Amino acid sequence: MSDVLTITLPDADWQEALAPHLPPGVRSLVWDVDSDPREALGADAEQVGYVVLPYMHPAGALESLGSLPALRLVQTTSAGYDDLLERLPGGVRLANGAGIHDASTSELALALALAKLRGLDDAVRDAEEGAWRPVQRRALADRRVLVLGTGGIGGAIADRLEPFEVDLVRVATTARTDGRGQVHGIDELPELLPTAEVVFIGLPLTDSTRGLVDAAFLAALPDQALVVNVGRGPIVDTGALLAELRAERLHAALDVTDPEPLPEDHPLWGAPNVLIAPHVGGNTTAMRPRALRLLRAQVERLAAGQDPLNVVVG
Repeated sequence: MSDVLTITLPDADWQEALAPHLPPGVRSLVWDVDSDPREALGADAEQVGYVVLPYMHPAGALESLGSLPALRLVQTTSAGYDDLLERLPGGVRLANGAGIHDASTSELALALALAKLRGLDDAVRDAEEGAWRPVQRRALADRRVLVLGTGGIGGAIADRLEPFEVDLVRVATTARTDGRGQVHGIDELPELLPTAEVVFIGLPLTDSTRGLVDAAFLAALPDQALVVNVGRGPIVDTGALLAELRAERLHAALDVTDPEPLPEDHPLWGAPNVLIAPHVGGNTTAMRPRALRLLRAQVERLAAGQDPLNVVVG
């Protein structure tokens, strides 16, 4: 079996969808990662070289990966991978799901912004009371919009903002010019924030982005600015955001939080001016076909002896 690449997929549905596209020399098995691989796979556990993790799987359940002697590559179908780094066995590469969730997450980012700006959260509450309360709201049109991140998700947010007649300002780690125009560096934020009416956060969580949106960042924003986070919860200082929400100076629309899942008694739930979604940015019908395209390309490359796509560790 040494010349056969053995891969595991998280469930039978994924295996069935991928099976017709597997190149010669690749075989697939089903393993949910939660169980002991030797009990689930028997002697085949010795041959597994590529493991595809279940979507949004708790990282704490990945200790079993270390018992796979032939393992060379772990594939996550999430864009973020910060919670996996400490549990990745030595000598094993990690590939993320970059590109799988760009469309879905950017859709939700705009949906959250539009819902909050146009007061749809209030309209839902009014409907429950049978109350007709027309109020003039802010449009997304004509707002100065800051997008933090120019990668897959940040770029997709910028793409979807184009028809909305906004004044778009893009920010990345370093300043540069690309096909869309100017990109500002993070070091320019003190000059950019005072005029930013909507801020989209589409950054990954790294040492440099953790806590980036802190009390000073939020204080620099103008009154009634909206912060939309579809990146990672710890990019935003939750305590600092809570203080601004309770003062009703800023608004927030969050698909990710810190902590997460958000406990039922957490003060964010009851804070004014906030709309919260339970980390569902990528969890749509658009995920599966994009994930399968990535996995097909990945196994073709591995079978051909080429380097895998989207390697973030190793």
